[in-house]
Amino acid sequence: MRESIGLYLHFPFCRRRCYYCSFVSTENREQDIPVYLECLKREISNHSGRFHLKSIYFGGGTPSLMTAGQFAELFDCIGQAFTIDKQAEITVEMNPGMLTSGYMEDLRNCGVNRLSIGVQSLNDDELGLLGRLHTASEALAAFRTACRSGFDNINMDLIYGLPGQGIETWEKTLNLAASLGPRHLSLYCLSLEATAILAGQIEAGILPPLDPDMAAGQYELAEAMLDGYGYRHYEISNWAKPGYECRHNLSCWLMEPYLGLGVAASSYLEKHRRTNVACLDEYIYLVCSGAAMLIETDEETGCDLQLAEAVILALRLENGADIARFNREYGIDLLKHYSCQISELVDLGLLSRKENSLSLTPKGRLLGNEVFWRFLPEQPS
Repeated sequence: MRESIGLYLHFPFCRRRCYYCSFVSTENREQDIPVYLECLKREISNHSGRFHLKSIYFGGGTPSLMTAGQFAELFDCIGQAFTIDKQAEITVEMNPGMLTSGYMEDLRNCGVNRLSIGVQSLNDDELGLLGRLHTASEALAAFRTACRSGFDNINMDLIYGLPGQGIETWEKTLNLAASLGPRHLSLYCLSLEATAILAGQIEAGILPPLDPDMAAGQYELAEAMLDGYGYRHYEISNWAKPGYECRHNLSCWLMEPYLGLGVAASSYLEKHRRTNVACLDEYIYLVCSGAAMLIETDEETGCDLQLAEAVILALRLENGADIARFNREYGIDLLKHYSCQISELVDLGLLSRKENSLSLTPKGRLLGNEVFWRFLPEQPS
């Protein structure tokens, strides 16, 4: 019987890298999309007959740079290599400003049933700051076009904590986004790697530094506002209308197996975390030369690390860590195993211990990293 998993496919092409981006993507290489897709199809075929898919997620980069015909060819290849659940959640990330009703209808005909639109802001000044190529009006138009094309499961990505962003502009973006009624909202606090253009602008004094206190206030505002719009805050950065939680991501947070294909894609299979090579040219060369291995890193999650990761990921969720499930699946007494950490975090007001679960408090959701590192096993010196 084939193992049931989620499938992630990475598409590392963008028309222009955003000024905050730290994902593996490249700009001005759209001419390489056809050869990359041929490589991706070869990698898909290498796993033929192994898995049954309960979800498929196209991430990037900008997967919507693919034509509808290219999507159809990929789906044909996936369908030949794997069996796909009839109720599978199939998500495509896309950017506003390049979407037509005909294109979206073609995606629906391929089997796509969930869209994730990279809106990021509904303020034109903020979009310019972020280096986005669309306007607020184009983002609104893309959402409405998707709805008219028959999609009722749509996520919007939004970013808060921008340099100089006040509470008022964030409130306006939230109100406007929520009033449209997307079934899902992902809200991410801006974080910058040193190589990001925005980081350089802050370092040079062109932009003000990030303000963690303002970001915390914006997060708390989102919690209050979105509850009033009927959204369930089911994960630290994610809100959904009941029944529209992202099943692909939930599976990952619950430490269920998934396969990642494409450049820099990560997998979690047989208690191993594996990541493909992150260089696009190296990935294409390896696939075209028939290399058996595309893996750049391969980490076996031993018992202690596997348990720690499972607890950390469970704590990201609204329901937290189910004590009985952990005791059963890992053969431990969770409360005794982490007694010192739990006691400290409860005293700090970051963790709530209920009869059958451990979950983050509102303060703990704001300071998640202060909670998570405490569960990691000590590294050998």
